[in-house]
Amino acid sequence: MTQELAIMLVCFGALLCLRVPIAFVLGLVTVLTAIALDYRNIPLTVASDLANGIDSFALLAIPFFILAGELMGSGGLARRLIDLATVMVGRLPGGLALVNTLTCMFFGAISGSAVAAVSSVGGTLIPEMNRKGYDRDFNIAVTATAATTGLLIPPSNVMIVYALVAGNVSVAALFLAGILPGVLIGLGLMAVAFFICKARGYGRTDAMAELKKAPPFLPALWGALPSLLLVIIVLGGILGGIFTATEASAIAVLWAFLLGVVFYREIKPGQLVEITLRASRTTAVVLFLVASSYAMSRLLTQEQVPQDVSMALLELSSNPLVILLIINLTLLGVGVFMDMTPAVLIFTPIFLPIAISLGIDPVHFGIIMIANLSIGLLTPPVGTCLFVGAGVGNSDIVRVSKAMIPFYCVMVVALLVITFWAPLSMTLPNLLK
Repeated sequence: MTQELAIMLVCFGALLCLRVPIAFVLGLVTVLTAIALDYRNIPLTVASDLANGIDSFALLAIPFFILAGELMGSGGLARRLIDLATVMVGRLPGGLALVNTLTCMFFGAISGSAVAAVSSVGGTLIPEMNRKGYDRDFNIAVTATAATTGLLIPPSNVMIVYALVAGNVSVAALFLAGILPGVLIGLGLMAVAFFICKARGYGRTDAMAELKKAPPFLPALWGALPSLLLVIIVLGGILGGIFTATEASAIAVLWAFLLGVVFYREIKPGQLVEITLRASRTTAVVLFLVASSYAMSRLLTQEQVPQDVSMALLELSSNPLVILLIINLTLLGVGVFMDMTPAVLIFTPIFLPIAISLGIDPVHFGIIMIANLSIGLLTPPVGTCLFVGAGVGNSDIVRVSKAMIPFYCVMVVALLVITFWAPLSMTLPNLLK
């Protein structure tokens, strides 16, 4: 078995170095490992696993939430959230950086997509911050890191994926569990941005000028409130038993459509085809990742890799704190080379049994995984938000990565708080019991 695992790791690393898309990497590694293990009917087995991986009603929520995010991104949402964030924090030193962070938190939470937040909010605020004398790489770092908070603040597609893999985990509980950790990370990022701006003298003269451009608080709140209501509708409907998470995703599409086409009137009927095509392409990528990850996960389970890893970790130490640190370090390393969705699908079956044996609630562990892997979206060579931010801000990956170091640090500190202080995640879900 050690030889076959070595083959898997070598193939995985080689294909990643060749820049093969991660979904194809997972599928190819699964096939090659099955050949090394001398499996029979490999094409039929792998094809069956790929089909079974996406044969779930719960996964239907993903394309709907993706479409809702695309509609939100095209429907004038970013500008209205920027106005609201400006009147809330625009008076402070480095006001634009704080506005950027808060807007990304709003937008990421509503759209459920960190990449959409980077492109939509960053496309507006990064050039404006550049004109106001803020450092370009700092601006990109603020935008990219803040966008990841939307993966913890509901609704979140990756939470649905985790609930599917973990089994018997309530999506509603996960949604509630992510709120406070997401806010904690967002406030930490705002604190870092504030102190950097104050030390460098960013925004000393433009805060009041920016505030004068924004509408008064009540009109700004009124303009953004219909968008913010999406979170309330989704959470309220699920918690009230009015609809399931999958049905809530369809409601989110309807609400986003009404906002963009009827209420804000910033989406023309002719744009709906292109918006739907973009959502379809994103959905295809995500679901292919889910399918190929499921096939690899099945292979690992058949070879009892999760059990072997569990035994190895428990033999290494009986201290829960040490084991949790090891799991976090492993996931941080995984996030550098693997996107969040396949990482959740592959490593949840491996690490969740260990967490349960340590007395950690599956909901809490899901938040730990998501908070951890969110950092991987900001680290090369696979950091999606890092690459999108650098592209939107027209900068170099290396320079942006250096500018992100203070933000990396606060996210790691927040991760440790989330990991070792369970009430932060579990207080709101426990209200459901």
